[in-house]
Amino acid sequence: MSGTHWRARVRHIIFDHDTPESRTFDIGLLALIAFSVLLVMIETVEEIEARYDMLLFVLEWIITILFTIEYVARLVAVDKKWRYARSFFGVVDLLSILPVYLSLVLPGAQSLLVIRSLRLLRVFRVLKMVRFIGEADFLVRAIRASSRKIIVFLIVVVLINVITGSTMYLIEGPEHGYDSMFRGVYWSIVTMSTVGFGDIAPSTPLGQVLAAALMITGYSVIAVPTGIVSAEVASSRRPREQSCHNCGSSVHAETARFCDACGFALAE
Repeated sequence: MSGTHWRARVRHIIFDHDTPESRTFDIGLLALIAFSVLLVMIETVEEIEARYDMLLFVLEWIITILFTIEYVARLVAVDKKWRYARSFFGVVDLLSILPVYLSLVLPGAQSLLVIRSLRLLRVFRVLKMVRFIGEADFLVRAIRASSRKIIVFLIVVVLINVITGSTMYLIEGPEHGYDSMFRGVYWSIVTMSTVGFGDIAPSTPLGQVLAAALMITGYSVIAVPTGIVSAEVASSRRPREQSCHNCGSSVHAETARFCDACGFALAE
């Protein structure tokens, strides 16, 4: 098997999602990611960590070696290795394995404590899961396309909270806990988001009327960003999955002839 054919096969298995081999790889990697995160959580239980310290240590190194092999395979499979290494997921892949190797060259108890906290970076492997959900990139495109509408909506929400919070400060005053306009805006945000911490509440009838109006407004605005994104999703073209031989990106527009990430020509 030639080197080019071997790299193409590895790239197809790792970055594509349309064959039994690639799906098996995706499922296996997802299971390994979930297990590695579960292992990190188990290590925080002192009783288990003290009793099974050696087993957890061995499992940690096995997982680290497997993810190292995966990281190297991704670098080998793509044409522009530096582009992948600098990408978001490339950095996540590196940070998920680097702390364990650093623990071998950093001596001293204090340094080991720092490395122990750095192991929590492995949790970011969960972020890699979105690359295996074919619809994830489609949803990101829809959110990006409706970003201006969402920004305008958020600006309106902020203005409502500032106006309502300032008004509540004037109505209630410091004697009822609203000792500044910032405190009033904080109350407004908590109330509008329907969280209602209960640490501050209006006492006057006018303040309670304003609070009720804000609560009703909060229920009504929750659906606005959902409607904006849903409308964009309904009007967007559905993407097709095909990995780019140059950068590894696997989701593109249905009629795309070039990679949306790097502009490289896609195979017909």
